[in-house]
Amino acid sequence: MEAVLGKLEEYGAVLFGIGFMAPLIAQSLAAAGLAAPFGLPNIVFGLAVGITLGLVAKWRRRWL
Repeated sequence: MEAVLGKLEEYGAVLFGIGFMAPLIAQSLAAAGLAAPFGLPNIVFGLAVGITLGLVAKWRRRWL
């Protein structure tokens, strides 16, 4: 169990990007009445941005 939690902790920033940032970005676009670029659904665009931000945060080891 500790090994599984260790792996989850290692990818915590990516999971945060998927679980929190992606829906937040999608709902923000919908609330503002904006459409995602390239004709993508808002959630797909949110996932792309959220995963990217999470991977950058994992690589840099910080969000800021």
